[in-house]
Amino acid sequence: MEQAYTPPRVRSVGLDAPLRWLAEGWGDMMRVIGPSLFYGALIAAISFMLSKALINSNAAFWALALSCGFVFVAPMLAMGLYEAGRALEAGEKPTLSQMLFVRGALRQDVAYLGLALLLIYLFWGRIAQIVYGLSTFRLHTSVDAFVDFALHTSEGHSMLIAGALIGGVIAFFTYCLVVVSAPMLLDQRANVFAATFTSLRSVSQNFAPLLLWAFIITALLIASAATWFIALVVIFPWLGLASWRAYRDLVEER
Repeated sequence: MEQAYTPPRVRSVGLDAPLRWLAEGWGDMMRVIGPSLFYGALIAAISFMLSKALINSNAAFWALALSCGFVFVAPMLAMGLYEAGRALEAGEKPTLSQMLFVRGALRQDVAYLGLALLLIYLFWGRIAQIVYGLSTFRLHTSVDAFVDFALHTSEGHSMLIAGALIGGVIAFFTYCLVVVSAPMLLDQRANVFAATFTSLRSVSQNFAPLLLWAFIITALLIASAATWFIALVVIFPWLGLASWRAYRDLVEER
């Protein structure tokens, strides 16, 4: 009879670990620079075109809301980078095709995690709409009008504060679920329940380092959005490979 899968042990790391993951992730990206930048450019192009389409459709609010919610789906978009990190660790040279078509991700448990993140993403969009609706009776269709409302009115300030607080709680909960589980699901023995449980234990056991890691990820993604996602060309593969390093540092190999 096949033995049931038991979740692996979680290691404790120091507060300097996130900076080490960034350094190691940068080194990995340099080792596979061409495919990494192509991967990042693909994510950046999709993000830019989606935001541009929303703005051109007079939906500036949705462009902002969905850009802020990018953190909810980013872990699943980085599966190819986790695969690249796994290959580099094994002494292999990952190819672009391996990164774009990850065989290990074509399984039910990965689909379950992806569906959960998509539902959270859609839930965030609805919450953002409610916060916006409670803040004003007007619909600001252009970027200039929306930014002017958000930055120069008391109602806009209230909207930003409420949105940041509620969005922050949802984002951190999502982060706790996926910080380890997304790369862990490349292990064919792991299921979605064991992976998310291990992710939650990792955060609980290393709260300060992983809180710092969350701030670093958020800051880099906000910086990317501020450049109309151009910076994602470098930042997305860098963070994806660093996240693989974080997973390997936090979770003992079985």
